[in-house]
Amino acid sequence: MDRRTAISRVALIMGGAVIGAEFLLSGCRPNGASNVDDLFTTENTALLNEIADTILPDTAASPGAKAANIGPFLAVMVRDCYTPADQKTFIEGIGKINDAGKSKYGNNFADLNAQQRTDIFIALDKEQQEYYKQLYKKIDADMLKHKDDPAYEEPDQPNHYFRMMKELTMLGYFTSEVGATKALRYIETPGHYDGCMSYKKGDKAWAVDD
Repeated sequence: MDRRTAISRVALIMGGAVIGAEFLLSGCRPNGASNVDDLFTTENTALLNEIADTILPDTAASPGAKAANIGPFLAVMVRDCYTPADQKTFIEGIGKINDAGKSKYGNNFADLNAQQRTDIFIALDKEQQEYYKQLYKKIDADMLKHKDDPAYEEPDQPNHYFRMMKELTMLGYFTSEVGATKALRYIETPGHYDGCMSYKKGDKAWAVDD
């Protein structure tokens, strides 16, 4: 699967643009990137695996994100494809997840059981949805207010860290060998093109080899 297709698929699933997509497509590292080397420690890549695996856990049909070992992938993408502001937000978000675990259950996220982790993420997902709902309302109001000013540009708005984590998890998983061959249907060397192939509800989507 090529980079553009992967980003388009994640954007479709998430219902909007992928954060950092301009850098993902260009393959360029943003200027002035903050120090994110701490993400690459064994402890932190393991934590990123646990976060990703809570977002995409094992199911009866396919293994979860940790099986694809996408913790290092998340670290690379944050370092190389996010702006300094988004890098800072992402790193602070990891701390907020740990704080939520301590506040609600008295433990760091990595020490929580599966149900406790899921409960925290359900709350965070509702939080990020409400955040973007209000943000888009504000953007629409500002654009309407300045509709007669052709030079007006909407100022950059901070992203929500949990949205970033979900996007990168899905991008990393569905472009990994595990995700492409276990969660999706994959043919290494496709045969003839069939533009009207039958589909049954519940069938896996196809991975793309290009």
